[in-house]
Amino acid sequence: MDPFLVALRPRPAIHGLGRTWAKMKKSLCCLLALALPVVRANAAAGEPTVIDKSGFHLFNPTPTESLRQLSIDGPGNTESPYTVDAGHFQLELSLVSYTHDRESSADAARRFDAWSIGHIALKAGLLNQLDAQLVLETYNLIDERANGSRVTHQGFGDTILRFKYNLWGNDTGPTAFAVMPYVKFPTGGIGLGNNSVEGGLILPFETALAADFYLGFTTRFDALRDEDELGYHTEFINSIALSHNLFGDLAGYLEFFSAVSTERGAPWLGTFDAGLIYGLSDNVQLDAGTNLGLTHSADDWNVFLGLAWRF
Repeated sequence: MDPFLVALRPRPAIHGLGRTWAKMKKSLCCLLALALPVVRANAAAGEPTVIDKSGFHLFNPTPTESLRQLSIDGPGNTESPYTVDAGHFQLELSLVSYTHDRESSADAARRFDAWSIGHIALKAGLLNQLDAQLVLETYNLIDERANGSRVTHQGFGDTILRFKYNLWGNDTGPTAFAVMPYVKFPTGGIGLGNNSVEGGLILPFETALAADFYLGFTTRFDALRDEDELGYHTEFINSIALSHNLFGDLAGYLEFFSAVSTERGAPWLGTFDAGLIYGLSDNVQLDAGTNLGLTHSADDWNVFLGLAWRF
């Protein structure tokens, strides 16, 4: 399972910094100026504080000193409710991901191996609470063997367009919640997709706990093409992730993922996931992890390595 496509976790080491609101007593002219995005030094905290970020947008970027801490969607299956700051861009790159699954019975044997390399999510902060995301499956290699036969497919995969709107908690508070509609376009080659337009709605939530622990939930509703291609069915996806700052710039997470389909005969899919996130700087981080299948229908295991860069 490619963590970049399923809906990809909270950012433990990168959330939770509060914003201090400065009080200003000036003339009427200065009071009117407070309605615009203003950045001034907070003498008590020794840090710059944004009084109002609502005026920032794609063409009027949020000042560097007022950026939120870096947060990405993933690397597991639990999405982040935090958006990219207005006027800034973020590149989330799945450097490499490998998935393996093997099934055998008295009269059949099947082996499935899949590589995804260089999958990209390019995000743009449109408003303070809204960003746009373009996900590209740059290169896929799928190798499937069954009963002595072998089929291999490789090339560009599907394209996904998503928008994330943060309802609360983007800059302040212990909790955050967002809505994220998406649509998938069938740009993949033969054997790399189902040649169907699909879409859905993702609802990520996160809350800060004591002792640098963070708890994230994601509920997702997908409208997916039936196997017989005669119609669509709904799939319900849920995940819960517990993350913690380990030491320094290193954090880790544990996650449970579940997918239930309304399509007749479709099995329940569940995985247990774990990973690490390391912050190289305020704008760059590495992540790595593994997803382990808990049910017969899930892939046996998946390992991945990713990179995120904000600019």
